[in-house]
Amino acid sequence: MIQPSHSLVKYDNPVLVSRTDGGIGGKSSLKGGDRGGGMLDGSKKLPPVGKKQLPPVDDKGRPKTPSQTEDILNSILPPREWDETGQLWVQKVSSTPATRLDVINLQEQLDHMLQKRQARETGIDPVRRELYSQCFDELIRQVTISCQERGLLLLRVRDEIRMSIAAYQTLYESSVAFGMRKALQAEQGKSDMENRIKELEEEKRQLEQSVLELKAKCEAIEKRESERRAMEERKHAEEIAFLKKTNVQLKTQLEGILSPQKK
Repeated sequence: MIQPSHSLVKYDNPVLVSRTDGGIGGKSSLKGGDRGGGMLDGSKKLPPVGKKQLPPVDDKGRPKTPSQTEDILNSILPPREWDETGQLWVQKVSSTPATRLDVINLQEQLDHMLQKRQARETGIDPVRRELYSQCFDELIRQVTISCQERGLLLLRVRDEIRMSIAAYQTLYESSVAFGMRKALQAEQGKSDMENRIKELEEEKRQLEQSVLELKAKCEAIEKRESERRAMEERKHAEEIAFLKKTNVQLKTQLEGILSPQKK
């Protein structure tokens, strides 16, 4: 498991819970640095001398035990775990009450992290969303320590916001997928339409070629029929002229035969 990164949520010092190199398992504080939110200097922080804080109480005036608060905090913000050089480390969220200075520091850390990670001020930005989510978790932690009921109510608000964002994200992804699917269908339909246009153009070209061939045949037939009709008319005229000539000759012969008889 990868070591967790820095978070705006305040955590306690990491604790070694097990070894995988054959050593004896146990709990020990990690020294030498911050493991993502806890302030580690190699020694435990002692409470100020002469100041004692009263334990928190419930709605009936009974004091709340620290274990109840820690259990609720662990249920709201689960402990972080990571494996480092064969050792399993666990880091629980801090149950130390927050002061006004802690809230001011949280605001300064938020502004610093937004500037450091170059989060955008407008639009959809996962970096800005992550940092504000961590800030909200830290505020829930601070409120839960002083009033568990208010912290649980804020937890419901946080979960509802996350569920709404997840629903919007799912809707966005589905709309993008729908748009891509429609775009692919339109592209495929465009390709099919282009192929159909090519087929129709080829069919049109073939039909135009057929029309030209039929026109040529019609012209040839008309020319042949015209020649045949002219030939028929010429032949018919020759026959008529021959018949007229024969008729004249026969008429002349008939008049020559009839004229001596009249004398």
